[in-house]
Amino acid sequence: MENRYAMSSPRRAALQGLVKMKLLHNLGVKQGFIPPQARPDFVHLRQLGYAGTDAQILEKVAHENFGLLLEVSSASSMWAANAATVSPSVDTRDKKIHITPANLRSHPHRSIEVKTTADFLKMIFRDQKTFIHHPYLLNDDGLLDEGAANHMRLCAAQGEEGLEIFVYGKSQVKQKNSLPQKYSARQTLEASSMIAHKHQLASENTVFIQQNPMVIDQGVFHNDVISSTHENILLIHEEAFVDQEDKLNEIQERFNHISKRPLDLIEIKSKDLSVKEAVGSYFFNSQIVSLPDSSMALIAPQECQDYLAIHRVIEKIVNDRNPIKKVHFVNLSESMRNGGGPACLRLRVVADESQGAGIHSGFIFNDEKIKILESWINRSYRDQLHLEDLADYEFVKESQKALSELTTLLGTGAIYNFQKE
Repeated sequence: MENRYAMSSPRRAALQGLVKMKLLHNLGVKQGFIPPQARPDFVHLRQLGYAGTDAQILEKVAHENFGLLLEVSSASSMWAANAATVSPSVDTRDKKIHITPANLRSHPHRSIEVKTTADFLKMIFRDQKTFIHHPYLLNDDGLLDEGAANHMRLCAAQGEEGLEIFVYGKSQVKQKNSLPQKYSARQTLEASSMIAHKHQLASENTVFIQQNPMVIDQGVFHNDVISSTHENILLIHEEAFVDQEDKLNEIQERFNHISKRPLDLIEIKSKDLSVKEAVGSYFFNSQIVSLPDSSMALIAPQECQDYLAIHRVIEKIVNDRNPIKKVHFVNLSESMRNGGGPACLRLRVVADESQGAGIHSGFIFNDEKIKILESWINRSYRDQLHLEDLADYEFVKESQKALSELTTLLGTGAIYNFQKE
């Protein structure tokens, strides 16, 4: 909201994401990417009753309802953490990788992403013997789903059976649960339970936890802004959950039973880092990644360097008895201005080598792909984008040309509606 209507830099945003991917690639973390969605969403506008050519529709909606034009021009699909919930084969009864796209029902400008995201995920994770693609949940107010941003997983090591943790903000069944007063909760218990059922997860390998409504009201719209997991590490703020002490005991007990090893719990106290500082810096939206030497690194937003309290917290973490021994600060200012740190820009898919062979190679990140994407971004993306540009049909044509070129570079064929018309 603070940056609403401000000039943005699409080129800088894309290049910042690419630099982050390069960093992880160089650290030995395999990367893939999801292509951008076409904007504005003319399919959605036609469903709303607008008719004519794309140019005519753009002119009409810009004149009649500029707020709607803003909604259908949203590029929020850049936040891959909201794309879907993914359960690895070691956790599921049928030993397949299960994927459910998030319905993003809480906001109209997000909900228009869903069908295209689902189509892209099917195209990328295309081996039907390995990947099970579930339809996104029905458009029901009781089934609000925001994807991996409200889903965590603990395991002894990648590729081993794990404990899946679903975090929700409200429930239609548990009416006595307290609710946030300032902002709406974006995930329901019913949605999380349905996804766990569809993914064929054993009840003893799943935990459902309510997010603290008081932190939601302070801007913690998703769990990944207040806690994070990687392998046996749980990094969490002490105000993250309702009945946190009891829930952490449950998590530790279940994790010990599954993995036969203790949980590495890093609970950050409010006296060391306030919720306000956590939200302002997106510290908990850092990524934790494994390195080839068996240690781990924290990929943190550059904004964390502006907070003395976070420096102290990070210093304590890397010097403590846990696998996190390094921190890398990344500049994601364009994403951060919209409320998304490093973990927002990722969707974790655990797959072994044979399962990875079922992923479309065009979307796998490598040294050659880095050069291709960097060159494409530099010649295709505008350095500055102003509000009035959204009503300019020349900008639409420019964007469509860029996306068409991308499909040629990736060898996918036509994947956008405007290419098929």
